[in-house]
Amino acid sequence: MRGAQEMGRRGCASVVWAAVLMTWVWVLSAAADTDAGELERAFPIVEPDYSHTKLHLAKEGLEAIQRIKTPIAAVSVIGPYRSGKSFLLNQLLSLSCDKGFGVGHMRDTKTKGIWVWGSPAEVDVDGSKVSVLYLDTEGFESVGKSNVYDDRIFALATVISSVLIYNLPETIREADISRLSFAVEVAEEFYGRVKGQDVAFEPAKLLWLIQRDFLEGKSVQQMVDEALQRVPNKNGDKYIDEINQIRNSLAVMGDNSTAFSLPQPHLQRTKLCDMEDQELDPLYIKRRDQLKQIVASMIKPKLVQGRTLNGKEFVSFLGQILEALNKGEIPSTGSLVESFNKAILERCLKVYNERIGRAGLPVSMHKLQQFHALAKDEARRLFDKEHFGKHHAAQSILKLDEEIEKIYRNFDQANEYQSSKLCEARFSECEDKMEQLQVMKLPSMAKFDAGFLLCNQSFEMECVGPAKESYARRMSKMLTRSRALFIKEYNNKLFNWLVIFSLVMVFIGRFVIKFFLLEIAAWVMFVFLETYTRLFWSSESLYYNPVWHVIVSLWETVVYSPVLDLDRWAIPIVVVLSFLAIYWRCLGGRRGIGRSLLPLYNSYRGSTRPRTD
Repeated sequence: MRGAQEMGRRGCASVVWAAVLMTWVWVLSAAADTDAGELERAFPIVEPDYSHTKLHLAKEGLEAIQRIKTPIAAVSVIGPYRSGKSFLLNQLLSLSCDKGFGVGHMRDTKTKGIWVWGSPAEVDVDGSKVSVLYLDTEGFESVGKSNVYDDRIFALATVISSVLIYNLPETIREADISRLSFAVEVAEEFYGRVKGQDVAFEPAKLLWLIQRDFLEGKSVQQMVDEALQRVPNKNGDKYIDEINQIRNSLAVMGDNSTAFSLPQPHLQRTKLCDMEDQELDPLYIKRRDQLKQIVASMIKPKLVQGRTLNGKEFVSFLGQILEALNKGEIPSTGSLVESFNKAILERCLKVYNERIGRAGLPVSMHKLQQFHALAKDEARRLFDKEHFGKHHAAQSILKLDEEIEKIYRNFDQANEYQSSKLCEARFSECEDKMEQLQVMKLPSMAKFDAGFLLCNQSFEMECVGPAKESYARRMSKMLTRSRALFIKEYNNKLFNWLVIFSLVMVFIGRFVIKFFLLEIAAWVMFVFLETYTRLFWSSESLYYNPVWHVIVSLWETVVYSPVLDLDRWAIPIVVVLSFLAIYWRCLGGRRGIGRSLLPLYNSYRGSTRPRTD
């Protein structure tokens, strides 16, 4: 009984969990259906501004595109307003007018800007899943719009599309060919690259679609060929020349264009949205299905710089193109080329920065110019290899050169600053060194010359860059002035030191070590120094005496040598000598040292001869 109850409870729990799971599955399925249902409509992706001259992105439609994870291909329909573009897209998507793109029968245009069908068609292209976006564009030549606005719509559709359906009623006019001028310029700039290299973006395949009442007579391809033949221009009409140039340039897109004709679906065109397929002209149904197959065969994923685009990347690409086309008063291929070359310019400038940065500031002007030339050549080679654009690339090259010159000027200023900073440091070090040499305790010309030479050599080796020349002049003046001042003080200091030295030796010879010969020599030096200056009126006259030169040579030999700098060790040496003198005076006499070394004074003290008095 208890086991049966336990099994019953387990069975109830399983039922509850199953019910909860089914509820969650139903909720998720409903949410997915709701999301899918929300996308089953048209969304604006590009809308006109208030002045109806420029375009801006529409957030709602972009969010629908950003959800796409697979590669994207875009099919756009362009053409005059009230030419049936929206109805054609609905036919390609097998949608009725009330569910698909809005179809208007009034005189003003129904579609504003560019619209996209929110639910992309999934097709297989070369074994890969591709999401196809169908784009409806605002018609040309509608009331209240400028030609510039039409040009921007046409230009944007030309760039972002994989397949461009040029929907024309009845025939091809010169104005229709003129509309292709931007597409031709884009083809020449971006598609005319060497095969095998990456291109900015793949060209849209152009489909000439002529909708007319009667299909007899010339084929659509003949109509296109005739429309693209040069028109004689004997009077030199500028407009005809421009159209003829476009006709010639369309050969660039020759491999990417197809012509197709489509009869009118029914005579009552204002009621087409209310009709089923069986009410439409059978020939139209047949040709429409053929058109679907042709469009499907032309679809390829959009390639930008060799890569396919998912939803987020497509939106980013759309924003980049729109920003370029909105520059200036009219959309230009040059602004488009500049937009695509922007990243390449940044890479080239980065290369230039890295290369010239290897110079290691500060350097001489000649060396910096060499690094500048090498870095600029490498940046230009990179740009020539990767840039987009054939004719308008010259503007990007000029911009590259301008930016390089700006960077070079910054490096030049930094080099001058670093050079001044370094040379100022070396100059200050030398100036301090010269001041130290001026106040030597024991003046030495040899030591001054050694310091002078070392200071000059270090300045020549370490001071580099544009500031070296000016600092070298300052350095030369400072060294010359210091040397002249040192020579002037040198003899006076040496004379005074010799006088002091002679008196010190007299005292030491007389009272400390009691060396009579030392005392006599010291008195001779003192008398010579004092009497000579008295006899010849001044100490300056002594400095030209050969004896003085001998004294100077001996002094220099004793005071300074590469092994011993007496000026640095003067105090320790004096302390040691004083200690030895005291030791000699106090202890030497007791041990008989003084008697053996100083016979003159000791002979009198130790004599045993009797006194005569």
